[in-house]
Amino acid sequence: MAKNLRAKLPKDDHLFVHDINAKATAGLLQEIGSEGLTVAKDVREVAEKSETIITALPEPSHVLGVYKSMLEPPTLLNDGISKGRLFIDCSTIDPMTSAEVARAAFQQGKFIDAPMSGGVVGARAGTLTFMIGAPDELVERATEILSLMGKKVLHLGPPTSGLKGKLANNYLLALNNIATAEAMHMGVKWGLDPKALAGMINISTGRCWPSEVNNPVPGVIEGSPASRGYEGGFGVSLANKDLRLALKACEEHEVKTVLGKEAAKVYDAVQADSTCAGKDFSVVYRYLGGKE
Repeated sequence: MAKNLRAKLPKDDHLFVHDINAKATAGLLQEIGSEGLTVAKDVREVAEKSETIITALPEPSHVLGVYKSMLEPPTLLNDGISKGRLFIDCSTIDPMTSAEVARAAFQQGKFIDAPMSGGVVGARAGTLTFMIGAPDELVERATEILSLMGKKVLHLGPPTSGLKGKLANNYLLALNNIATAEAMHMGVKWGLDPKALAGMINISTGRCWPSEVNNPVPGVIEGSPASRGYEGGFGVSLANKDLRLALKACEEHEVKTVLGKEAAKVYDAVQADSTCAGKDFSVVYRYLGGKE
């Protein structure tokens, strides 16, 4: 993401980057050079020297910690650039935590949520999709910035809307993945050819992303994680994390769900299985005993 951002920014713009993994920033510096790029000593330096700050972190606790470090003491307008910042958080976290961070950032700038979809492949290729929650007056500015790293920017409504849309989508994805693995497993067990079964499903009412693009049966989709030993792709732990974040938000908003908690139990069991842990989430098929 940082590489694409630096490549597309005007030459007179300067990019400050920080990562807890020093090897990652050192590698970036070695790959693209120091012209227009500085590795900051910490996140506070990034906040002090930048008008726009983009964050992408794994968990809600990480987002809280990083923004606390950036925003305290609340003197950015005096200690750095004397303009209100635009904070764009691309992490997938719960809407409640995002709203808390937005409140903390209020006196020193504006904050929008912009979770992304597309994974490592999309980040490298610059084809990510961003779902943003932002006031109308910030949409154009946010779109201009995020388009440097992605292909689509979808405005879903006011702050936290991007996260709510992303979590609703990934909730459905997590359920569809299990259902597809079960359907493919039953068909193969009944003696059906997996490619023929998938072909029929994908022109019928069962069609979904896990059946068409990320089919869980090895050999059905060339180059898919399933056809590479379930390596790469969308990890089981990430699918489980997003599912649980969606369930947490449902509890906060008193949204009744039926399937989500049972699906979370499945992903817990898959993660605990040594033959499945760390794999793409389509490995649910292997967990079920599917023929490989």
